[in-house]
Amino acid sequence: MKFFLDTANIDQIKEANDFGVIDGVTTNPSLMAKEGVQGEQAFKDHYVEICNIVDGDISAEVVATDFEGMIKEGVELAGLHPNIVVKVPCIREGIKAIKHLSAQNIRTNCTLIFSPGQALLAAKAGATYVSPFLGRLDDISTDSIFLVQQIVDIYKEYNYPTQVIAASIRHTMHIVQCLEVGAHVATCPLDAILGLLKHPLTDIGLEKFLEDHRKLNA
Repeated sequence: MKFFLDTANIDQIKEANDFGVIDGVTTNPSLMAKEGVQGEQAFKDHYVEICNIVDGDISAEVVATDFEGMIKEGVELAGLHPNIVVKVPCIREGIKAIKHLSAQNIRTNCTLIFSPGQALLAAKAGATYVSPFLGRLDDISTDSIFLVQQIVDIYKEYNYPTQVIAASIRHTMHIVQCLEVGAHVATCPLDAILGLLKHPLTDIGLEKFLEDHRKLNA
């Protein structure tokens, strides 16, 4: 499984990259706004800065919802850096845009996926990635992990190359569950990834080793 960091915060991205296990970054307009990034040029500069930190796929989202607008933005975003993946919402015009961009060898990430049918349409259109949102499904008492498993199974059965990015991850257990059902990528906050390190027996064992070392060297 690959790990993408789901943020636009430069300090967090640098910290995660230094940790050594981050394969890419996903962003969206809400995350950019959270960092105070305003204006079209500022968005583009921010994406390039992220690309210069992390050598991996960086999802940059279009804000247009019409076909022509998404194509224009998608081409511009893809031209910023080779690592850019154009993030497109799973709506009617978005599927059309993914088909068009894919024909130009522009990689895409179809976002806001909440059903197997949406994932199927995105794959048929040529999406590089699809992003089912786990946390938002959990919020309405829907089994988000089952959705990830359905999509993974469908892609395997029909040999679609599209990869599944488990998105809207809220906690470390989400990562483990997505790993078990075969998600290709988990995009999440750094805290969720660091949570994989935590185990009380590791802490107890390390303290015991250090205590014995102190006794021997007293």
